[in-house]
Amino acid sequence: MIASDIERLIQLLARLPGLGPRSARRAVLHLMKKREALMLPLAAAMAQAAETIAICTNCGNLDTHDPCSICRDSRRDRKLLCVVEDVADLWALERSGAFKGGYHVLGGTLSAIDGRGPEQLNMARLIDRAEHGDAAVGSGTSDAPAVKVEEVILALSATVDGQTTAHYIAERMAETGIRLSRLAHGVPVGGELDYLDDGTLTAAMKARRPA
Repeated sequence: MIASDIERLIQLLARLPGLGPRSARRAVLHLMKKREALMLPLAAAMAQAAETIAICTNCGNLDTHDPCSICRDSRRDRKLLCVVEDVADLWALERSGAFKGGYHVLGGTLSAIDGRGPEQLNMARLIDRAEHGDAAVGSGTSDAPAVKVEEVILALSATVDGQTTAHYIAERMAETGIRLSRLAHGVPVGGELDYLDDGTLTAAMKARRPA
């Protein structure tokens, strides 16, 4: 028999992505064996994070400040705005170091099946930033005037919902004069053709460029 407190912890951990009941049990056992070194510090960090982490009202990022550190950074290129589905996508782009502009997190994609329309996404704020400009905001900055957005980069998934969302954004911004671009889809660096799916190969062939 497993004590009720332990079972509750197992059930909660099993809800996390990538963890099932078996993996959750192993994780709980490891935490209990490392109570002082791992379990107590983890519990304290999670409790603090639950109180301090908030959603950025400007872009939708997660941070301990609102606006977030990216929106408050006056060194970012405000003429570029990268639209992503989720915070995880924002973090992935930041890890790459390939983008130094502003971000906008939609919070998902349009999906008729799941009942997600523009009202359920962070769409209105995106249109507002595109039409009226973007700027570094909040404490630690000079609250500089808004800079006109010149390009919106649609970094959305190459799925039906992702493409539907991209098409919707393109229609909404058709009269703004803002240049729209999308991430290239195709053969990944180091990828072997034999291991790629048909959709990836088709996208790579359509997006071919001069050698």
